[in-house]
Amino acid sequence: MPADIQAILDQLRIVDTERERRHASPALAQAVQRVKHYQQLRFSHTYVDLLASERYGAAARFFLDDLYGPRDFTERDQQFARVVPALVRLFPQDIVETVYTLAELHALSEQLDSTMASYLVDTDIGAMGYLRAWQRSGSAAARERQIALTLEIGATLDRLTRKPLLRRTLHLMRGPARAAGLADLQRFLEHGFDTFKAMGGAAAFLDLVGARERALAGALFDAPEEPVGVPGETTDVRLAKALGQLP
Repeated sequence: MPADIQAILDQLRIVDTERERRHASPALAQAVQRVKHYQQLRFSHTYVDLLASERYGAAARFFLDDLYGPRDFTERDQQFARVVPALVRLFPQDIVETVYTLAELHALSEQLDSTMASYLVDTDIGAMGYLRAWQRSGSAAARERQIALTLEIGATLDRLTRKPLLRRTLHLMRGPARAAGLADLQRFLEHGFDTFKAMGGAAAFLDLVGARERALAGALFDAPEEPVGVPGETTDVRLAKALGQLP
């Protein structure tokens, strides 16, 4: 959908709702942080080769730290909510559309994290616990949307690197962005832009990410409950496949 002030604010309000839900339940808030930390470990596990790659390492790290990590974005989001009108007015439409996609991904991920965490309150997270919480909390459509939004951000950043004027515009925006309270957004955009520019084409990288994320989601949804048998052992191929993709 076309990004405008209200569309971005609607996504930020979803994030606020999730924060209020966690504020009302410290146990849930702690469980959410455990889920986020585990997901960061999972990303490192899934992309150990890309993180070590000279060409793709920086982009994989960007995804890990800026899209998958457990960082607290409360202050950034509050700044965004206050200055969204300035954002829409000051930044080129390509950037505004990217911010909307980022806000939608942020909102969806926070909803999914809260729901998963509700099944893991006061519980250490291991592979089996994560798998069961995944199955109980999310629809395949929501997970596919999460993957698609992540890839869309990467594809947009890759496309924007082919617009040299836009990079110069971003550089010139540093002062106005800082004055408008958008310094965090400015850093995110410049970091993403420079990271994808240095990669020299992101198609192969994004294809790998998409294939692996969809394979993981499919395996987690397809896995049955752990069969009865010797504790700690399983002979179910689908369950073994799913657990093998988790740290």
